[in-house]
Amino acid sequence: MVCARRLSLFVFIDALGWELSQRHAFLDGLTTVRSPLATIFGYSSTCDPTILTGKLPREHGHFAFFTYNPAQSPFRHYRMLRVLPKSIMDRGRIRGKLSRVMKRFHGYTGYFQLYNMPFEHLHLFDYSEKRSLFEPGGINSGAPTIFDVLREHGIPFSRSESFSETASIARLEAGIDRGEVTFAYLFFGALDGVLHAQGTRASAVSEHIRWYEERLTRLVDRAARQYEAVRLFVFSDHGMTDITGTCDLMRRIDRLGLRFGVDYAAVYDSTMARFWFLTGTARERIEAALREEPQGRILSEEQLAEWGCDFPHHEYGELFFLLHPGVLLCPSFMGARPLAAMHGYEPQDQDSVACFLSNVPVAPLPRRLEDLYDVMRREALQGRGAQ
Repeated sequence: MVCARRLSLFVFIDALGWELSQRHAFLDGLTTVRSPLATIFGYSSTCDPTILTGKLPREHGHFAFFTYNPAQSPFRHYRMLRVLPKSIMDRGRIRGKLSRVMKRFHGYTGYFQLYNMPFEHLHLFDYSEKRSLFEPGGINSGAPTIFDVLREHGIPFSRSESFSETASIARLEAGIDRGEVTFAYLFFGALDGVLHAQGTRASAVSEHIRWYEERLTRLVDRAARQYEAVRLFVFSDHGMTDITGTCDLMRRIDRLGLRFGVDYAAVYDSTMARFWFLTGTARERIEAALREEPQGRILSEEQLAEWGCDFPHHEYGELFFLLHPGVLLCPSFMGARPLAAMHGYEPQDQDSVACFLSNVPVAPLPRRLEDLYDVMRREALQGRGAQ
């Protein structure tokens, strides 16, 4: 028996950029609205809060995971780990297990990962995503998320952010079969890992995209037997760029002979380096060294403001050095080995652009990542009125 109501199904596919979705004609037979979606400067730690709140990074307070804050660092006691052999402590599995232990010990509910942060510097840094973005109070600035709106209006919803893709689908299917939800937020994250490991042209990428298409088609068909209308919205946070070269920026800065934690501090992310200056001499020498690096550029304050990343207290860095698309910072604080593909370059680069797909007309059509919040909010409130 079909219920006299509708289901608004939002599907977030991590790293499915516009170029990739077009190349694979993804969901061509199911969606009638297909549009590029401008992304936000940064990584998922920036994009996810923007999607959930409709705010720019300077407004929601999220950008990267590690921030220079020695006075309030929760990692002061982990400095002792620097004496352990790097051959052991720099292994991905060891760091993954240690990250899980630290997350439980500190009571963090957000995404937490040490990555390749050096233990000798860890005591100088704080972590920005201590709370789950999906729970009340999860956004650093206190901005409400789409899930706060759903809770406020008593709208029954389903979401997935920490389950396997197969488990997420099964969980949603169970809710659909019972007719319990009117708003669903389904997250698919595995494609991002496949792209990082194998690049955008790999057969495993094509296979995974086909799997998404098959499962989503079946999911919509299944929901149509239970709901009067199934309104599908598929979107991503960013695209993915194949790596064509690497840059050892750490070596260039280390050669200056400056003291980390005394003269300056830095976080070397995968596609950018962020610096804090503790002496005037350090700023002058580091800026001069960065201008000599041909594989990237120093971002101006005007550029950061245009991208919504001009944080008033410079908590995420006093200077940002961004690599050119296709160049990977390696080694970095995120990893010591090259990847096949990466994201986090200039938002306007064609491989960085995200995608938006739907099986119903959407007005106004979202043009930028922050527009997705309004689409979700309208759907949720209009759907509530249609019940």
